[in-house]
Amino acid sequence: MQLLLVEDDALLGDGIKEGLLDAGFVVEWLTDGQNAWHVLSQTHQFDAVVLDINLPRMDGLTLLRQLRGKGDAVPVILLTARSEIEQRIEGLNCGADDYLPKPFALGELTARLHALLRRSHGHADATLRWRNLSLNPGKQQVLLDNQHLELTATEYRLLYLLMANAPHYLSRPQLEEKLFGWQSELESNSLDVHLSHLRKKLGNDTIRNQRGLGWRMGEA
Repeated sequence: MQLLLVEDDALLGDGIKEGLLDAGFVVEWLTDGQNAWHVLSQTHQFDAVVLDINLPRMDGLTLLRQLRGKGDAVPVILLTARSEIEQRIEGLNCGADDYLPKPFALGELTARLHALLRRSHGHADATLRWRNLSLNPGKQQVLLDNQHLELTATEYRLLYLLMANAPHYLSRPQLEEKLFGWQSELESNSLDVHLSHLRKKLGNDTIRNQRGLGWRMGEA
């Protein structure tokens, strides 16, 4: 649920970021290709990248080629002008997973991101399921025994991460970065507090912890 948005238009970038935050994503926003490449070439593990083609210092297609050249398979959605048909084709051939021509509806971008993330995790169904629990990312809805479950925004993101990655463990650094972003300063026990609150709402056996590995959903 951690996205990198690379868009140099301040007004558009701010609108996209706020909309994606409202949709439950953690969003890091950069405004030029060179800075984006620096971040993507480091250890940060983004779930998807929303990438404008026309960027200062390094254009989006060059960044995409370098990203795929180093073997990074992170899902990428290109943002393009409607007239850039050849660039859209080139972008897809370079390894982009999808594209959206500007102007676009934020709801469509959100839906496309959910579809990309679903495929990247190997899920055919739009709804994630575990025991008597279901989570619909498009609706940001969680049902427990078919009853709506009230979660905070952070609890919802935490549950999504655990369900989407089940049965694999997620380490503390992985969870903290995907929940709060790589530029956030956290209290040392922030993650533990949210895990504790989520367990109280779902049941103590819902989330399993293994020292040295991290956390995952319990046995289905």
